[in-house]
Amino acid sequence: MPRSTFLTGRSLVAGAAQGALLFADVGLSFWGGVDSATGEVIDRHHPLSGEYLAGRVLAIPSGRGSCTGSSVLMELISNGHAPAALVLAEPDEILTLGVLVAQTIFERSLPVLCIGQEAFAALRGGAFARVEDTTVSLFDQPPGDAWQAIDSPLRTDATHISIELTERDQALLGGEHGKAAQVAMQIVLRMAELQGARSLVDVTQAHIDGCIYTGPASLRFARQLVQWGAKVRVPTTLNSISVDQRRWRELGVDPALGEPASALGDAYMAMGAQLSYTCAPYLLDTAPKAGEQIVWAESNAVVYANSVLGARTLKYPDYLDICIALTGRAPLIGCHLDAQRKARLQIELPALGELDDAFYPLLGYHIGALAGSRVPLVLGLEKRKPSLDDLKAFGAAFATTSAAPLFHIAGVTPEAIDPAQVLEAGARIAVEKIRLQDLMLSWRELNSARDPRVDVVSLGNPHFSLGEFAHLARLCRGRNKHPDVVLAITCGRAVLEQAREAGHLAVIEAFGATLVTDTCWCMLGEPVIPPAATTLMTNSGKYAHYAPGLVGRKVHFASLAECVDAACSATASGRLPAWLQPAAQLESPAHV
Repeated sequence: MPRSTFLTGRSLVAGAAQGALLFADVGLSFWGGVDSATGEVIDRHHPLSGEYLAGRVLAIPSGRGSCTGSSVLMELISNGHAPAALVLAEPDEILTLGVLVAQTIFERSLPVLCIGQEAFAALRGGAFARVEDTTVSLFDQPPGDAWQAIDSPLRTDATHISIELTERDQALLGGEHGKAAQVAMQIVLRMAELQGARSLVDVTQAHIDGCIYTGPASLRFARQLVQWGAKVRVPTTLNSISVDQRRWRELGVDPALGEPASALGDAYMAMGAQLSYTCAPYLLDTAPKAGEQIVWAESNAVVYANSVLGARTLKYPDYLDICIALTGRAPLIGCHLDAQRKARLQIELPALGELDDAFYPLLGYHIGALAGSRVPLVLGLEKRKPSLDDLKAFGAAFATTSAAPLFHIAGVTPEAIDPAQVLEAGARIAVEKIRLQDLMLSWRELNSARDPRVDVVSLGNPHFSLGEFAHLARLCRGRNKHPDVVLAITCGRAVLEQAREAGHLAVIEAFGATLVTDTCWCMLGEPVIPPAATTLMTNSGKYAHYAPGLVGRKVHFASLAECVDAACSATASGRLPAWLQPAAQLESPAHV
């Protein structure tokens, strides 16, 4: 029998499994980071890039990034490419929810165990692991015993939880409002129990991220709800879907994707959701007010709602979002509560020169990686007056590398106008001082391309705002796009019409841009990106991170003005922004 180590923790989903250990000390976003059809890790910035998850015990500190990670994990469980088990340092609601929905819909599962940071560090270097409910055993080689996993009964009821329920909650749970609402309430209560909530809260609106097509299981889940008579109980908007529903055939999308992706959008519409199809619901006239209790999924939207609007939502996993929309009730936990909105990390910025719009996504990307799951307070931008579009870009990049649903910027975001208000009296808070040289490292990470040629310019991740259309029109006026470059912009239908009425689209279309609605760059691929294209350029920190894994192309990251210049010349200048140039001067010649 090989040497073994035994560690204990909290079982988030019961079960037993064993397999080769796949360990990383960096969180992993399953959406954009794992291929839902094969289980390959495709996040090219992650230490597990190129590894396959199937049958292995995956040990990561937590998830991060997109709320759609739950959908990807559900797909993997459905198609047989899932890990044998998950071992986490911190509880992760997104990944756990994916397993719970797979239990409910497909009667398939895998164990999820949370063991804490100290025990998690002891997994490093392990070769083989066995998970049994609250215990993980670590071996230096596969054990030779005749162990077999004993199936745990799949728990789909919610009758033994100690959460305060109203009469309406009891009626939903008892099936008085139909099968869909009953199952939704069961899932809401399972998550509430795992989160440690003692009661539920009414929500006023929902934004659904589960309408993204990740594979057959995502469509099967939605259609099952429709068959059970699902109807939303609060006003509900829909995130970007995986295709431009009106033009996917015209854009050359394969029907193997176009038909089920469009049908998935229709299924959520059949539940009573509004036809919005945008990853930026904060740009709609239905955007929530400060203090409003909501249920939003889509990572950038969650961060914007909490941080910029002052509304209250968790970073809700796909499928929990629709379950809460069907019941109107959410666990009263996390950022729904004042105490959980306090900063746990203070970020101090260096002296900065004149800033362009590439600064904010880069800073968000960098701070997200520092923050992990902690809510940060950023000091040093009090006199800069970032625009709403700057904060949108910052938040989207922050949500890509962080698991936190909220950030504060001193003197800028509403709850931190007086930064003392987001600091808990007497609490110890970690402090990180950022240097320009640190930002240079993140700049290089986002600029993965080495060839200066640019084949595609990608704009609108998150979806373009009216202000961004106005800025782009000013940059494009009187100029012509290079004939060999595709410049494509994704946006919501509502903003597209606003830009048309304002006269911006005439200039942008004359320049030669392609406009795509309903979907977003995280779902776009060939042929919108020409098969022969090898290099992209974007002003989105989020897309600069995800594109190498999602579409297999290297990326130039820069400001919107640099993107337009590259669209005209088919070449990236490679210029550093003025505010970052002092960092290059501080480096040794060997690294410049």
